[in-house]
Amino acid sequence: MDQSTCPAIVATGLLLALAGPLAQAQTTSESLAKYRQTLAEDNPAELWEMRGEALWNEKRGPKQVSLAACDLGRGPGVVKGAYVGLPKYFADTDKVQDVEQRLITCMTTLQGLSLDEATKQPFGAGTGKKSTMEALVTWIASASRGMKIAPGSTHPKEVQAYKIGQTIFNYRGGPHDFACATCHAAPAQRIRLQDLPNLTDKTDARQSYATWPAYRVSQGEVRTMQHRLNDCFRQQRFPEPGYASDAITALTMYLAQQAQGGDYNAPGLKR
Repeated sequence: MDQSTCPAIVATGLLLALAGPLAQAQTTSESLAKYRQTLAEDNPAELWEMRGEALWNEKRGPKQVSLAACDLGRGPGVVKGAYVGLPKYFADTDKVQDVEQRLITCMTTLQGLSLDEATKQPFGAGTGKKSTMEALVTWIASASRGMKIAPGSTHPKEVQAYKIGQTIFNYRGGPHDFACATCHAAPAQRIRLQDLPNLTDKTDARQSYATWPAYRVSQGEVRTMQHRLNDCFRQQRFPEPGYASDAITALTMYLAQQAQGGDYNAPGLKR
């Protein structure tokens, strides 16, 4: 055999060896996508939407008022398009807030709830332990479906929040020396059957951010972005940030600006 042909034969063999797993991975991704699309036609998140709308209009708290006057960034009581405009700076609190932080502000100031009451059961845990916050966020998010993602980006505190979020995204630490970027800053990564979006890429960031909150089939609950990010910290073996913390809002701001301009399509449906 001509020695010059050996490298070509070896290279061809390697390509053939790799082709099988790559094709299988692609087929798996396509199958999962079709599965999600089928389920999404009857997304259980609709139940959370209905409960969220009822909670928005329910008179609650010591003041016995609804959230109809809550300003989510588009004016008092305006829900349509509010979610895609968050996080953003609010002058009345002099801080950047995401949807959950803003709802807490409205619950405490308008309805007279204490902070503990407003943040009680932030995440659902099965029958009898449903989350008021997850339902409200799901309904508010659904009112932005089909709109462009456009978080605040011009106020100095919005710029600062983005930079802090970017730092958190890239910060390595914990027992495994992990960062968010460890799993989400390179293309075509996967863990088990789960594709890992490259959140430094605009296309991936838009597709990922646009589908939260989402109904998690494995958990039987709708999960918000707060819950998803807390879960990421847990998987990094980091201490989970406090609920509605400024750190989570900053990280959300970074992700939202990465996804800016994308078409919002939540509530989504996830494994």
